[in-house]
Amino acid sequence: MIKKLQLCVIIPLLVMVFGNSITVHAEGPGDLFSESVILIDSKSGNTLYEKDSKREMYPASITKIVTAIIAIEEGNLQDIVTVSENARDQDGTRVYLLEGEKVTLKKLVQGLLINSGNDAGTAIAEHLDGSEKAFAKRMNTFVKEKVGVKNTNFTNPHGLYHPDHVTTAQDMAKIAQYAMKNETFREIVGTKEMEWIGEGWETTLFNHHRLLWDYEGTTGVKNGYVPESGHTLVTSAKRDGMDLIVVTMKAASKYYIYKDTMTLLDYGFANFITDEIKKGEMVTDASGREYMLAKNVHVAKRDEETINLRVNKDKDLVVKIGNREHLEENVLVEQERNDLTPAPTATSSDPANSSAVNGDAGTKSSLIPTIFIFISLLIFFFIMNVLQRRRRKKKMQQRYSDSIVYSRRSSYYR
Repeated sequence: MIKKLQLCVIIPLLVMVFGNSITVHAEGPGDLFSESVILIDSKSGNTLYEKDSKREMYPASITKIVTAIIAIEEGNLQDIVTVSENARDQDGTRVYLLEGEKVTLKKLVQGLLINSGNDAGTAIAEHLDGSEKAFAKRMNTFVKEKVGVKNTNFTNPHGLYHPDHVTTAQDMAKIAQYAMKNETFREIVGTKEMEWIGEGWETTLFNHHRLLWDYEGTTGVKNGYVPESGHTLVTSAKRDGMDLIVVTMKAASKYYIYKDTMTLLDYGFANFITDEIKKGEMVTDASGREYMLAKNVHVAKRDEETINLRVNKDKDLVVKIGNREHLEENVLVEQERNDLTPAPTATSSDPANSSAVNGDAGTKSSLIPTIFIFISLLIFFFIMNVLQRRRRKKKMQQRYSDSIVYSRRSSYYR
């Protein structure tokens, strides 16, 4: 009976003691069909999963994300654009613009993003810069200087194949992250359907991005295909306050590109949360100088991971999440030294003891209940051992007593 009682108490206690030490990590989203993929947290930009994300690829129509955000930010959406013969005759998917047709720049952006109109892309490029070639130069300058990508080169506004028209999944994720911060862009890429009344075509446009219907929380962005690129897709989705962006490139079919995207989104939402380090947090560098966060910093992490902060030699913030690190530039403000404040000790200036969010303090406090439970477990074993010894002693005494009685009875009947 006592042994059964021990097992009933020991097993739950062991779970409580060691439960905090057991970390179950998802191995990843599993096998994917796309040749190059990346999953990022949109608020922080942290990479949550990637496969060959820096590999040079042909983007196809996801190029139109860049054309659209340039038109929105650097053009006047109320401008009236006159469609050229060149735009009218553009190859591929179109919104069937006519030569000489007058359309607002905003309507062209809608036709570009919702129906993937190549003719709309050419009309936008010619309106802003006179030619596709000149507009391509603007595109490359824009993504390098405003977005900060380095491995992308565009030769046209729509994504039709050209051997020098290349990008990477990593770059496209950053471009989408940038574009999705613009409310007008977000509104257009999130539009499921739109009435289109033009001189050459009257219809209802249905967004080509099917996950707007098929995956809960999808907010955009754009799909693409040319034979050389295979199927490409950029997707943004939001659930429980977390924004994710997935880029999948070069899949053999639409089915595979959408399946991979949903798999990656499921993986991201199931395994990560977005945390926030508040403006005003103080961080100390290796020499004891203090810095303050000038703005909130978002971090994507697993629920059980801790966040540690330090300052590098360039006075930028290094955020360590678990065993991953990323750099936050231009977020720290150096504080003036106070001569009355004692100089920091060697221990406090040690980089290993830099400021932590949910770090050492949280670890120490989390050990208190573990130690308490461990001590309780020892006491429990001690008490059970004492009870067992008493029970054995009592049994021995009873046996001895029974032996004496039996001996007396035997002598009596002789």
